[in-house]
Amino acid sequence: MDGENQTISNEWGHFVRPLFNDPSARALSRVGVVDVGSNSVRLVVFDGAARSPAYFFNEKIMCALGEGLTQTGKLSPQGRVRALAAIRRFQRLAIGMRTGPLTAVATAAVRDAEDGPEFRDLVEEETGLKLHIIDGREEARLSAQGVLLGWPGSYGLVCDIGGASMELAEINHGEVGRRVTSQLGPLRLKGIKGGRKARKAHIKEIVSQLRETMGEQHNRLFLVGGSWRAIARIDMDRRGYPLHVLHEYRMTRKAVSATAKHIAASDPSELRARCGVSAIRMALVPIAAEVLKEVVKTFSPRDIAVSSYGIREGMLYEQMPQKLRDRDPLIEACYFAESKDARLPGFGHTLYNFILPLFKNASNERKRLIKAACLLHDVTWRAHPDYRAEMCFDNATRANLGGLKHSERVFLGLALLHRYSNSRKGTRFEPLFDLVSQSDQQVAEVIGKAMRFGAMLWLEKDARPGKLRLYPKKKVLELTLSPEATPLFGEVAEIRFQSLADALGAAPRILTSA
Repeated sequence: MDGENQTISNEWGHFVRPLFNDPSARALSRVGVVDVGSNSVRLVVFDGAARSPAYFFNEKIMCALGEGLTQTGKLSPQGRVRALAAIRRFQRLAIGMRTGPLTAVATAAVRDAEDGPEFRDLVEEETGLKLHIIDGREEARLSAQGVLLGWPGSYGLVCDIGGASMELAEINHGEVGRRVTSQLGPLRLKGIKGGRKARKAHIKEIVSQLRETMGEQHNRLFLVGGSWRAIARIDMDRRGYPLHVLHEYRMTRKAVSATAKHIAASDPSELRARCGVSAIRMALVPIAAEVLKEVVKTFSPRDIAVSSYGIREGMLYEQMPQKLRDRDPLIEACYFAESKDARLPGFGHTLYNFILPLFKNASNERKRLIKAACLLHDVTWRAHPDYRAEMCFDNATRANLGGLKHSERVFLGLALLHRYSNSRKGTRFEPLFDLVSQSDQQVAEVIGKAMRFGAMLWLEKDARPGKLRLYPKKKVLELTLSPEATPLFGEVAEIRFQSLADALGAAPRILTSA
């Protein structure tokens, strides 16, 4: 490593210098993609931190292009009209949002229909949008890349269900491996003759063939697609789960079986209204549940995770340089939020280095959450003081942040809540706290109180407030103030330092450096 890179490594530690101002990253600052699926046509415009983009615009039109494809071999006439109108609207919106040329793909319905090429040509003729019809293996690859956008370095089996097809893709250490496509989309399965019994036998046979191609896949199963997300919503409702964020929601094999039975036994209208599922989607859910139950039974995954990221995010990932793909999506998003919304961008890095000695034995996974909290500690300063703690918690638990398990969302939210509040009791968020162990709740409180105190020593972003040191055996929390920070250590700062010491069960000791 050369001298310059060594200096950067020492300065930024486990985390690398933020990349969002790099020209290759900023070139992806606003990207629009169109996904013409068998069931829906969607436009997504990404903006913000390139490695962990926010959804600047996201609109879906349920067109059911694949309705009746099994019987007629052609796209639904009504679906064609609706899809063309949707694409025309999306093209006009993209001009207003200055996305540049849209990237558009069509999947199973258009590629399998006799009139698919004709529809593609019509779209280009009437809207100017070049629609790329991709095959099943390419669809599987892009969906898997979407999962890698949110879970860099992940391994497991990606299962993407659309209206007319279902794709499987193997991922391992950030690479996409074996891929296969099938005709297990619920729109296509609706046309199977012989009723539910024949359909179940057909599903079992096809999944068995998929297993022969993909081999043993007992790691994590990543679920991509609207029908899987609808099933996850129903599973949340059945369990009374408190955090209604679909991305990274986990299900067990037992839960999938229980929810499939629950769907079969429930009134679809009541279930749809209670879980916020559209009527068109709800009509496909019972069949999709049959497919999921068989997939889980056949592959026996270690655990099951829902991914809100799929083919559209995979299309964005496709455009990323490798150095951007290698970045941590959570940390990059937090860097971007700090640069955009904090009063003193860059101070989060100083704050992180200041409080890190309290967590010398923390794992890298824990350090990234501490880093994220420090970067986000001041982004809600515009809120009314009485609501800053709530807004911080909401931001962490409900915002579009990649690379976070639900328990990590709550942990991060608790740390930020304690940045502005000494107590977490009596808040409307208490049902969520059970997603985090009592010991981790206490650690989050310490992080929050450390940030609360450190923010009192607010200097220039590159200044050094001093040093914190914890002596666990002696139960002493030592603060050595820098000359620049000494005048800032007033009454309120002293109270907050005492609060931090109390949270650590330590006695405070204050020193000043020459």
